[in-house]
Amino acid sequence: MPLIMWQILKKIFLWFCKIFRSSFGVISVIIVIGLWSVASYYAISYINGPAEVASDDYSDVSATGTSDTEGCNVVGINLHGDIVTYHTNDSYNDQGSLLFDQTSADEVDWAVGKAKDNPDIKAIIVDIDSYGGSGVAGEEMMRAFKESKKPVVAFIRDAGLSAAYLAATGAQTIFASKFSDVGSIGVTRSYLQETEKNKKDGLTYIDLSSGLYKDSGNPSRPLTETEKQLFMRDIKIGYEYFVNIVSQNRNLSNEKVRALGDGSSMMGEQALKEGLIDKIGLLPDAVNYLTEKIGEKSEICWY
Repeated sequence: MPLIMWQILKKIFLWFCKIFRSSFGVISVIIVIGLWSVASYYAISYINGPAEVASDDYSDVSATGTSDTEGCNVVGINLHGDIVTYHTNDSYNDQGSLLFDQTSADEVDWAVGKAKDNPDIKAIIVDIDSYGGSGVAGEEMMRAFKESKKPVVAFIRDAGLSAAYLAATGAQTIFASKFSDVGSIGVTRSYLQETEKNKKDGLTYIDLSSGLYKDSGNPSRPLTETEKQLFMRDIKIGYEYFVNIVSQNRNLSNEKVRALGDGSSMMGEQALKEGLIDKIGLLPDAVNYLTEKIGEKSEICWY
């Protein structure tokens, strides 16, 4: 196709060269330049193919640049940065790359499904380094790991906290370093109130809400005691749900988890002692554990 295109352009150019000798030579040159530019644009577009756009379809994306699992028997999932349910459109730059350090439940669920549908994949390993994020996203990731038909091993690097720890509890086995930060079982909706700042800046908040609690939590006005009680009601409900999930997945009593669930974190050895993780070790130790579990050398394709 490109060769034919250039041959056509050559003929057009020679034809206009003849016209150039006439009194309309200047106009002819302008027309030639215009046609040449348009034809070149389409020729280049044909060669390069359509431009890529950002998408939450992870069918062709992985940490190694390919979704091909040929030669692999373990799917590796990086659970790094903020935990979110999905990547919004403004999370991507013009080249389709993520602007923020975050992992979505959608891509984790896709990777787990990739392992499920491939008979050559024997297990899943999850590299966790996150201080948390969306509770819903953490729950979705946890459920994907827990319901996986393939064994799931998680390794907590610097941190596996809050929603990230919630996700980790879906794994059958959790590794962590002695230096890892683990836990932070709790729920928060804290925010910074801006009323005094707005007052100094000469700004006045105008309440135009249809319901008594419609704009509750707006930082531009004070939170009433009744509104605080409503927020605390939901926070306590979410906290109890968090405690129940950890209790069930880690085979610990609710009382034990509630005692640990003061929002604080703990280092690896303490987490092992309290039953929040299963083994002390680094990623190579987790990989060796998987090798023993599946009975063959672990070859990982990272997503």
